[in-house]
Amino acid sequence: MKISYSIRSYRAQTGNADEKAFQAQLEESDLWIVCLKNTPADLPEQVLRYLGDLRASLKGWMNIDPQFGPSLTPLPQRPEAPEIAQRMLRAGAAMRVGPMAAVAGAVAQAVCERFAQYSSEFVVENGGDIFMRSTRERRVALLPDPSSGSAIGLKFRADMFPLAVCSSSSTIGHSLSFGKGELVTVVGKDAALADAAATRYCNLLQGPKDIEKILEMARKNPMVTGVFAQCGEQMGLWGDMELVAL
Repeated sequence: MKISYSIRSYRAQTGNADEKAFQAQLEESDLWIVCLKNTPADLPEQVLRYLGDLRASLKGWMNIDPQFGPSLTPLPQRPEAPEIAQRMLRAGAAMRVGPMAAVAGAVAQAVCERFAQYSSEFVVENGGDIFMRSTRERRVALLPDPSSGSAIGLKFRADMFPLAVCSSSSTIGHSLSFGKGELVTVVGKDAALADAAATRYCNLLQGPKDIEKILEMARKNPMVTGVFAQCGEQMGLWGDMELVAL
């Protein structure tokens, strides 16, 4: 296993003076982690080993349940499944999507929970899906068009953490989407749920007129604390967060 230090361009903006950042990449998993500088020197290697364990447990479960990987609809709960698979199953069932819609968020939260003991500031970004533990204000860029550079973002107060910020897009990245919107970002306490919700809401975003419908759905979901949606030139925002220029 190898750690790569080549970065996505937007990642160059992360971190404060007392923080460091590193990439842990294994097969399809590409994590960018921000933490305090006084963490163990071998933390990147520890993260990569744990990421390998998570991936192995998911692959093992897919061999037991062949529907787990390809299913686009919810699957029954399986108490014998590994914990990360159970989180994904619960999130998929709650948002009426397949369990793999929650994989990036679930992995981000699992890694953060495993290693946050080493740092009061611990941010894990997994392909645009983020889970954070922090004692300070944080800003998360919104990238409906990464090639143009981020211009806006969401600001979160220090008292709001831990927190998940997960996104889905029909125009960015390799993930499957049935929608037509540039971006849906969901905020909540559970990253698997936020990831699945972003997928669900983005699938429903067929045009600008659907933004208000998505915001209303989010308001009724007790697991969602905020949502941002963009389709064309129209944007919508709801929740306990602030839209800011970057």
